[in-house]
Amino acid sequence: MAKYPIFLELGDRRSVVIGGGSVAARKAQALLNAGTRLVVVAEQIDTMMTVICQGKNAELIKSRYAKEYLAGAVLVIAATNNNKLNKQIYKDCQELEILCNVVDVPELCDFYVPAVVKRGDLQIAIGTEGRCPAYAGHIRKKLEKIFTEKHGQFLAELEELRKRIIKEVAEPSDRKALLGKLADDKSFEYFVENDKIKWRTFVEELINKFHLTRK
Repeated sequence: MAKYPIFLELGDRRSVVIGGGSVAARKAQALLNAGTRLVVVAEQIDTMMTVICQGKNAELIKSRYAKEYLAGAVLVIAATNNNKLNKQIYKDCQELEILCNVVDVPELCDFYVPAVVKRGDLQIAIGTEGRCPAYAGHIRKKLEKIFTEKHGQFLAELEELRKRIIKEVAEPSDRKALLGKLADDKSFEYFVENDKIKWRTFVEELINKFHLTRK
């Protein structure tokens, strides 16, 4: 069945990672980067996990797994080396209607974690529906060469521009047409080849031309 791709807001919402090893630590790091309120449960917790969680919005619980630790979670990641335990965690999540990902076991996943290219607020997610994460990682490396920090900076400029256009242009179809023009390859290339001041002058010319054609 086709999956529904989303970017999930985790700010100050509870996420649980079961497991304290290196794989669990990588998952914990990604969740903390997304601003989640993290709970880690494991009988043994590696130094890497301790370092990652130190000073963050994270709670380390050195304990055997219990279903009670899942209460109030938005999502759960099971990253233990115990297959029987991982299956139990998934079963418990189904009963509690909590999204669960059992690492490297696609059939026990309600969601998959994509490979991500991040440039400022620009994020490009690559997924294979759990079929081959290594291939997603390979594509990510290729895209990292194409999309640079300039793309993230360009997005930041467009964000401010979009706010202005929403205020100044009443007709939604006109907003869409104008923003499409300002976000296209020609605009980006001008941004890369010149400084911000020159690009903003270029933008003003585009906006003025647009307004003239609408009169």
